[in-house]
Amino acid sequence: MGSKDEKPTGGGLFSSITSSVRNWGSAMQRSVNGLLGYEGLEVINPEGGNEDAEAEAQRGRWKQEDRDGYWKMMHKYIGSDVTSLVTLPVIICEPMTMLQKMAELMEYSYLLDLADQCEDPYMRLVYSSSWAISVYYAFQRTWKPFNPILGETYEMVNHGNLTFIAEQVSHHPPKSAAHAENDHFTYDITSKLKTKFLGNSLEIYPLGRTRVKLKKDDVILDLVPPLTKVNNLIFGRTWTDSPGEMIMTNLTTGDKVVLYFQPCGWFGYDFLRPSQSISAFNSFLVWRLAAAPENDKFQYTYFAHKINSFDTAPKRFLASDSRLRSDRYALEKGDLSKAGAEKSSLEERQRAEKRIREAKGHQFTPRWFNITSEISPTPWGDIEVYEYSGKYSEHRAQIDSSKTIDEIDMETIKFNPWQYADLSAE
Repeated sequence: MGSKDEKPTGGGLFSSITSSVRNWGSAMQRSVNGLLGYEGLEVINPEGGNEDAEAEAQRGRWKQEDRDGYWKMMHKYIGSDVTSLVTLPVIICEPMTMLQKMAELMEYSYLLDLADQCEDPYMRLVYSSSWAISVYYAFQRTWKPFNPILGETYEMVNHGNLTFIAEQVSHHPPKSAAHAENDHFTYDITSKLKTKFLGNSLEIYPLGRTRVKLKKDDVILDLVPPLTKVNNLIFGRTWTDSPGEMIMTNLTTGDKVVLYFQPCGWFGYDFLRPSQSISAFNSFLVWRLAAAPENDKFQYTYFAHKINSFDTAPKRFLASDSRLRSDRYALEKGDLSKAGAEKSSLEERQRAEKRIREAKGHQFTPRWFNITSEISPTPWGDIEVYEYSGKYSEHRAQIDSSKTIDEIDMETIKFNPWQYADLSAE
């Protein structure tokens, strides 16, 4: 099969909020050992050039005192999984939660529609693997999504005749489950990100299980993506790399696609510009990148903006929806101070609920997903699998058939994923 690898391009976790998407050039590794008193850290310049390491390290939106404070806070976590940390400052976040980030894989869901309609089993894999690759343009953003609150949800409609529901099903360890469906396919994922903090970089292991069912022929596809590494977290311009294999397996026939993501070298590497497309079989065009806004302050695509908007929300959607989070909304409006305060408030409420739950011997039960007895192996460890219960489809059908449907927005309803309605009463 002649599919080309799509690589993510560099984006800035700590680079200027207004910086535009930059093309990747040759990479040069420059040691900054001892720079400003931080031993063992390195800055890698993915654009090459003759700038010295200190100049490169001073780039980004972090002031000297901010870098000092962040490093003092985080250096004790070197070598650890930092996924569950709630002390991370809001300045590193984007106004989107991980549940919404999961929904970004649906931007080019029409590729799965084409895979379902395709008679050729190999072209079916071409379309489906192209769909799996397409999200890597969005992965160039290295801002951190907000950690979902336990019980938080995200709903999406009005895109490709698709219904999407995601729920945070566990807090420690953090796990998310999602289900999407239209006339051509169903998509199910249980996700648990595992991380390794290395000081000036972070390795992210996509520990999870992803399954797609193509309805026409009952074909089941399994996806295993590569890890992602975020470079230059504190010093320098932040950029990402996803070296390794992406494997898409047709579990029905045994056919598979193995796509190798070439790792960035120390002195240079080949790259695909964002404007390029994916083709196969004598340059047959399979997928082309959609247009994106220029100089977007969060490097969002048009689809990412739709994910955050109420345009893709069903009427009378759940009060636990990510769009309603006060910290996310404040950050979207540019109020970092309020975003930080609201984030702390939500996290404290979550901790308070945990204390009550433990004191009462209660268990948290997801609303839309059930835990199964299945344990799925991944290259980075095993994961318990959650399955979609079908209850959300029933809920949505009941709501949509109602004659009186009030729309919900930030002004009419408060974010409410909570297990206990009144903490004082507990």
